[in-house]
Amino acid sequence: MSSSKRFNLSIGAHFPNNPRTRDRVIKNNAKLSKEGPDSALEFQDQGYTRPKILFLLPTRNSCARMVEIITTLAGTPDQVNKDRFETGFLGNSTTFSADKPDDFRDLFAGNDDDMFRLGMHFTRKTIKLFTPFSRSDVLLASPLGLRMAIGAEENIDKKDKKKNKLDYDFLSSIEMVIVDQADALLMQNWAHVQFIFEHLNLIPKDLDPDLDISRIRPWYLQGWQSYFRQTIVLSQFNTPELSELMRLHSQNWAGKARLQPEYTGEIQHLGVTARQTFSRFSASSVAKDPDARFDHFQKVFLPDLLKRARDSSLASGTLVFVPSYADFVRLRNFLSTDDSLAALSYGSICEYADVREASRARSHFLSGRIKLLLYTERAHHFWRYRIRGVKRVIFYALPENPVFYREVAGGCLALSEQQVEGGIQAGDGTVRALFSRYDALKLERVVGSARVGKMLKERGDTFDFR
Repeated sequence: MSSSKRFNLSIGAHFPNNPRTRDRVIKNNAKLSKEGPDSALEFQDQGYTRPKILFLLPTRNSCARMVEIITTLAGTPDQVNKDRFETGFLGNSTTFSADKPDDFRDLFAGNDDDMFRLGMHFTRKTIKLFTPFSRSDVLLASPLGLRMAIGAEENIDKKDKKKNKLDYDFLSSIEMVIVDQADALLMQNWAHVQFIFEHLNLIPKDLDPDLDISRIRPWYLQGWQSYFRQTIVLSQFNTPELSELMRLHSQNWAGKARLQPEYTGEIQHLGVTARQTFSRFSASSVAKDPDARFDHFQKVFLPDLLKRARDSSLASGTLVFVPSYADFVRLRNFLSTDDSLAALSYGSICEYADVREASRARSHFLSGRIKLLLYTERAHHFWRYRIRGVKRVIFYALPENPVFYREVAGGCLALSEQQVEGGIQAGDGTVRALFSRYDALKLERVVGSARVGKMLKERGDTFDFR
């Protein structure tokens, strides 16, 4: 993984083709032409298809920046379809409010559309943009855009499989994959990334009629092309999803490497003085973790929330941060249907809420009309709301992005301290978080590398910090 500065890290660091691959093919073509049809020369210098490099990127603006980097390094000023590219990828400049953080501005600046794909074709003097994938050297796409290009299994005509079939042959000879800003892709539909990797380096179903099989490299013919592919993942932090992606789909024979930074912990950088309590619960497996988390929340956290709901002086101001949408739906349904929770009025903001719904929930929370507010990690990722009226923060699970812990806990409590009426006194805010041993990566980023081991192994299950 990489930090936000994007340190280059290659996982599976052998790359069989250097940037002069096309030159080699052209030179070999010239030699064969010179020798004539009876030549004894044999060159195994090609893959099944032309595309060799794939970039997976989160937005059109990030694609535009990558194209700029590539063209600068290539030193090729002439670009075909440059005007069309600038119109489609550089428009829609965004104006942000002053309270938006720098990482948000960097990710969502410019055109933040996440549906795109682009082919680049290189000649000695020219770069052609928007070339068909079959004639492209480099492919740049969002996971959604590439998934749409491949097709959907549900659209396949079962009677005529040739109609609307999945088309992933153009990925058969990819020799380098760069997944940039993977932390942002996690906030999109990660299933698209998994699907793309499952269809990399497969033997094509339909071979190009002009393909000379005798010139295919041996490892392609033997079905070993995935072992010769370099996979590079750049992210601000590691997650189980990224680790699993590498475990399943990065099998390069030259090995793997991973950057593992030391974390000081976000608990030291809240910007406010608040009691931070971490409550550990046990789960026998990853699959049973959601149920164990829900049970722990009911037994340990819910009684206090109900007690506060019955005391008008303590009732309002509880923000519950829920990273997983599945957990969010479970909590929302529980609060809506359990009659014993009628006194606990609540609202919610998730990634699917429109601006009007989110504004209404925030307004009712600030006024005290609702006592508890559910808030998802993806909603915070896409909107970075500064929620007022927060007196207590409960992390149903820790966020993947450690910056969100500081922004939600420290930022919201700081806003409440600044309120003249109905707020909290400095140092009176509280933060509580649930975690299990399966949250080790997230916990390390929040509490720091020096503390995480003890919190996972010590006998006690409650840890307090200020």
